[in-house]
Amino acid sequence: MELHLDLHAAPGRTLRARAEHALREAVRSGRLPPGSRLPATRALATQLGVSRGVVVEAYAQLAAEGYLDTRRGGGTRVAEHPAPAPHPGGLSPNAVGGQSPPPGAGGQTPSRVAANPQGGLTPLPRHDLRPALPAIDGFPRAAWLAALTRVLRAIPDQRLGYGDRQGEHELRAALAASLARTRGVRATERQVVVTGGLRDSLPLLWRLLAQRGATRVGIEDPGWWRIGRSLAEAGLTPVPIPTDDDGLDPQRLHDLDLDAVAVTPAHQFPTGAVLAPERRAQLVAWARERGAVILEDDYDAEFRYDRQPIGSLQGLAPDLVVYGGSCSKTLAPALRLGWLVLPSSLVAELHADDATSPPGTPPTLDQLALADMLERGEVDRHLRRQRHRYRRRRDALLAQVAEQLPEVEVRGAAAGLFAVFLLPPGADEDAVVAAAAERGVALEPRRAIGDGPGLVAGYANLPEAGAPAAVAALADAIRATVPARRAP
Repeated sequence: MELHLDLHAAPGRTLRARAEHALREAVRSGRLPPGSRLPATRALATQLGVSRGVVVEAYAQLAAEGYLDTRRGGGTRVAEHPAPAPHPGGLSPNAVGGQSPPPGAGGQTPSRVAANPQGGLTPLPRHDLRPALPAIDGFPRAAWLAALTRVLRAIPDQRLGYGDRQGEHELRAALAASLARTRGVRATERQVVVTGGLRDSLPLLWRLLAQRGATRVGIEDPGWWRIGRSLAEAGLTPVPIPTDDDGLDPQRLHDLDLDAVAVTPAHQFPTGAVLAPERRAQLVAWARERGAVILEDDYDAEFRYDRQPIGSLQGLAPDLVVYGGSCSKTLAPALRLGWLVLPSSLVAELHADDATSPPGTPPTLDQLALADMLERGEVDRHLRRQRHRYRRRRDALLAQVAEQLPEVEVRGAAAGLFAVFLLPPGADEDAVVAAAAERGVALEPRRAIGDGPGLVAGYANLPEAGAPAAVAALADAIRATVPARRAP
């Protein structure tokens, strides 16, 4: 099968980018209709006069975007996107997220499933706008497998026993070097503690602070609910601090008796705010004057689209700031790999008492595999690919919101993996989220802040081709729950 793709006329600086563009346009224009079988990668590479790797990567990218469907043993085909049947509400009676079920589906959504914590499988939403997940279809499987293979070949038998409770030294050294280069973190290997993710990091930090005599910790309001819960479970008192479009307001701290404060300065959840430079300086000044500790949750700071990522708060005051991060947004939550970078004073206390030592670390082999990927630059290459992917997906989503939902104001979309949609006056966040779920769209309420109701919509797992249908379903959900704003 000859596709007759003109790479010379396609935009892009690389052959891969031009091949992706040419294929994408062939699908969008209808020249390659749904269900069309594409040539094998080797055959298309011969047609185009490029290496097979160019075609393999182009197919993989378009499959991740939803344009192509690749199945083991079944070749590569143009993905099916059935048009919705006419319906007064804009959706067919059996459609989910604006798409009719495929033949033989019995009116159900396609069998997209994921494991749930209780065991078994949970159906995935047709349009996944949940803000907590990265693009799980983009996990660098080949690079991870290669790293694990290298580790297994090289590791001596004695390393298969119990590892260092603070984390394997190779990973701690690799993290210290990587964070210094990419986030401006100032730390040595000795200050890094490897954990099972931020959920494991928080109890450890709170125990260290409680051992110092801390009782009250400031938290962002609104903010990630797990911070407050983990403090309460540790016997500490969470104290809400108002957060606005410039992030947490440090001026509010002076009237409170606090021993520490937890912030997300690079991209606050759920407002999307970036902590303003003057507030960063004020926060550090307050902590120094008070002798307090700052927890910096840097959960998705690697992803910024309007300029280079902002440096860490820890770089301004490494003696006051505890820096927390994980692989949950950069690679995948399933790895359960995270870290804390502690001030030197807390490192000494970490080893002073077994009760405050890390209860356990992730598997040694996984730690060594991540260290290998960091040292070889594989994580950096993965993040560069993901940034391009996320920007395209974000732009596709926001373009559809501007077209189909002009009454919605978008905020917080310059960084991270989610945007905030401010809803029309009178909208009920929970009602909209429930109505959207009925239409196959999963997203979260912002939990009404002073400037009105809103939604938190992630775009990491929404392929560009799925944006029109996802926003159409969301628009229908919004208008169905705000009757006064329905079109006449």
